[in-house]
Order: sequence, then C-alpha cells, then structure tokens
Amino acid sequence: MKQIILLFTLLISIISLSAQPSDGYYSSALNKSDAELKTALFVIMSNPYEMVSYGDLYEVYKTSDVNPDGTLWDMYSTCTWVIDEKKCGNYKNVCDCYNREHSIPKSWFDDRYPMYSDAHHLYPTDGRVNGQRGNDPFGECANGTSLSSMSLGRSGTSTFPGYSGRVFEPVDEYKGDFARTYFYFATRYEDIMTSMQTSASSFAGNTYPALNNWSVNLFLKWHRQDPVSQKEITRNNAVEVHQKNRNAFIDHPILVEHIWGELKGNPWKNSTLTRPAELLARIYYNPASRLMTTSTDLGEMRYEVMNISGVRVLSGTLMGGDAVSVSSLNRGVYFFRLSGNDIKVVKKFIIQ
Repeated sequence: MKQIILLFTLLISIISLSAQPSDGYYSSALNKSDAELKTALFVIMSNPYEMVSYGDLYEVYKTSDVNPDGTLWDMYSTCTWVIDEKKCGNYKNVCDCYNREHSIPKSWFDDRYPMYSDAHHLYPTDGRVNGQRGNDPFGECANGTSLSSMSLGRSGTSTFPGYSGRVFEPVDEYKGDFARTYFYFATRYEDIMTSMQTSASSFAGNTYPALNNWSVNLFLKWHRQDPVSQKEITRNNAVEVHQKNRNAFIDHPILVEHIWGELKGNPWKNSTLTRPAELLARIYYNPASRLMTTSTDLGEMRYEVMNISGVRVLSGTLMGGDAVSVSSLNRGVYFFRLSGNDIKVVKKFIIQ
C-alpha cells in the first residue's frame, strides 16, 4: 500500500495517475500491440536521451527521491538520509550510509553504459541492505531474512512458481515500483536484451518478451496489486529533466497489459469500445492491503461496492489504474462493480 494512501483520512482513497508527458510523446505507439508496441516505446524512450553520469545521480536524487520532510526516500530502509550526507563508502550496519542501487544488477548487463547510470532504475538505498540483495533477482520468499527493524525487504529462497533460487523480496509498498522499473528496462534497452545475463536473472535473452516467464508473471502480479503512486509520478517527472526520457509504464500503466498481460493482441488506443468488456476493464483485489486496482483505458468510470444483501456501501469515480481502498469494510462478501461507456464489470471479493 502506497504511503500516499496513508495520508488520507477519507473513507475512499483514490490514487490519481496524472503524470505529465508532453503532448504527442507516445503518439507513434498508438494502434500497436505486443512486440511491435514494445519496439515503438523503445524508440520513444531512447530518443531523446541524455546520459547522466554515475556521479551526477546524487544530484538527480535531490528532486527525484525526496520525502515530504526533505530527506531522501529509501525503498530499502526506514533510515533517515540527509541529502549529501552519509554517502557510501564503507558500511557495516543498516543506516550506516546510502548508495546508488542498480535495481537491475549491473553484472547482468556487463557494466555497460548508458544503463549503468540510468536514473530510471538506480535508486538511493541503504548500503547494507543493498549488499544483502547483491545480484539476486527480485522475487517472493517465505521466512526470509531481514537485517534489522530499520531495513525493508528480505532475502530467501524463492517460493514463486518457476524459480527456486535465492531472491530479494521488497516490501509490498514498493513492489509495483520495481515491476514498472523492470518493464522500463526491458523496453528502453531492447537492443541489448539478447546479450543480457539469463542465468539467475530476470531476463530471457531475447527482445520479446525480454523477461523470462516467471518474472513476467511476478511483475504482472506486483504491477496490478501495487498501482502507480504519486512518488513514482514525481520521480518520473524529475528524471526526465535530467535524462529527457520517461518511463512509459508510469505514464500509462495499461501498456503493461498490451505488451505482457491480458491485452496482448489488442492495439493500444486512448479509448476504444471494440474489445470485450472483460479485457477493457479488469479488477484486482489485494487482500493484504485491501486495495481494489483497476486496469482500463476507458477514461473515467464509476464504481460501486455492494454487500451480499445488495446494499451499496461505497461508490465514486476513478480512472484506469486507480486504486480504491476497501479497508473500512467489515468482514464479509462484497461485489465491486465498474461501469461506464456501456461497459459493466463486476468482481466478487471477500474480506476475511
């Protein structure tokens, strides 16, 4: 669950997906799907592109990864980082220092540039937790090891179908962030995908789908359960100032479905009524965070939550990719109904 949601005291919390790409930025990707859409986005996100040096990443972080109180935003720990203080060097414990984490380990692409210093996939993180992760792929594990009460994430043996090696599992709050980072990297660097390390990594060694099967399934799950947050939108805008390119999957989360998910084979359009309702609008429920997440590109739609007796308990409007909190509801069986543009989709969910 995103931190931005915790700031709301309203019954319903809506996360708005209103990043600011320039007019026409993605126009050349319209009416494409699957590998063709991915290649179109590769061209868009590669040109223009201005490489940021590895040393200049600290300057990028001053606007891309800042908490409301002015400290650096770390997705690996709850440590307090003052900008330009406690940069790694050496470390022994969590909260000793922060560094620049390659969310896609640099050994997977042989330390090559410009990906070595691409700010879209390098985050300020606690040095000790970064070291714990090492070159392990992101994944899910049971009974993994967390280093301290200040660290975020854990290391352990994968429990996600398709991979049995050691993985690092970030906290739920940031799983969608990392999923969209991997979708970005697989697309922005389509031209090097055939040379990516495939052993004990997330990549398949091809241009499409670029990610291996278990990673596609994992990141689709995280992308759907943890929707785009204001943190990601702010970061996307800030990185563009330095690099001149954007992460398309933050601007338009539905693109993930057209390339890897349930909308494969369907051209990406700003608005269309030609696809079946079950593909146009999908609804996902995350029991852990009690969030309903939508996947639709139909514009504004109305939602209603009905209890088992047919009584409406929540209602409002949302846009595709928005998340709706149902944490205020008591235990029981409910129905989430999405309607608009002659489309009606209903999902049953249970709060236990």
